[in-house]
Amino acid sequence: MTSPQDSPAPSASRSWRRRSSRIRARLGRGVPFASGLAAALIAVALYGVLVPAPRPLSQQDVSQGISQALASLTPPPADSQLAYRAVAPSLVLIETQVASSTAAASGGPAPSGTPAPSAGTAAADGTLGSGVVVDASGDILTCLHVVAGATAIQVTFADGTKSPATIESTQPQDDIAVLQATQPPADIVPAVLGNPGSVQVGSEAFVIGNPFGLYDSISAGVVSGLNRSYQLPNNGPDLTGLIQVDAAVNPGDSGGPLVNRDGQVIGIVDALVNPTNQGVFIGIGLAVPINVAGGAAGLPPD
Repeated sequence: MTSPQDSPAPSASRSWRRRSSRIRARLGRGVPFASGLAAALIAVALYGVLVPAPRPLSQQDVSQGISQALASLTPPPADSQLAYRAVAPSLVLIETQVASSTAAASGGPAPSGTPAPSAGTAAADGTLGSGVVVDASGDILTCLHVVAGATAIQVTFADGTKSPATIESTQPQDDIAVLQATQPPADIVPAVLGNPGSVQVGSEAFVIGNPFGLYDSISAGVVSGLNRSYQLPNNGPDLTGLIQVDAAVNPGDSGGPLVNRDGQVIGIVDALVNPTNQGVFIGIGLAVPINVAGGAAGLPPD
């Protein structure tokens, strides 16, 4: 029989049980942690196997990156480029044949017309000028003095299509004529017309035409005056309300479009002013506002 002093003390027994419980709890908490750690290690190992390390950059990669960086720094196209692209598809080259007696009697074209070269034209005694398609019907606005007295007219469109043309209507008081091609191209590209009323002195202005027969040329400048007047040679009509520009206007530009920075036609180039009567540009060109010139083609005034 065991004596009381041989039995464990009650307090010591309880202390042992509490210690055992804490150990079992810690072990229980450690199992999930260990499981998670093992899973993470396995995932890292699999990632290393399934996802290869990034390859080193090649010289081509570096060059391509530099090119892209430089391209992002390239400035946008100039206003003159945008204006040209907008109107060039609507530009027309005009070549005429004029009877010698008519040319002698009239004294030839206004200063912005030019004698046709002996090669590549309809006739040696004709003239060259410019025009612009202004509507889906194919109406071509130009200057009346470019086609006045012509016995035959040929137009060349931007796509290279050539066609005879006839005068559909005229507006003599403004030196404007409307032509129609008898065999127009399948795709007519009319220009977008602008508002001359929004033009200010100093506004950018671009002349697009065929100076000296150099097809599809552009010159850049500014509007240098408004509401100018000019009398055409040989006792021609007095033109009023003209737009003055310092963009180069030379023989062959007559009848071509005067364009703003948005590529919209704001006038029809009509004349250049040169007190020496040499017929070459010295700094002053004149254009009929498009809201006036367009009336010959039945276009609204605004």
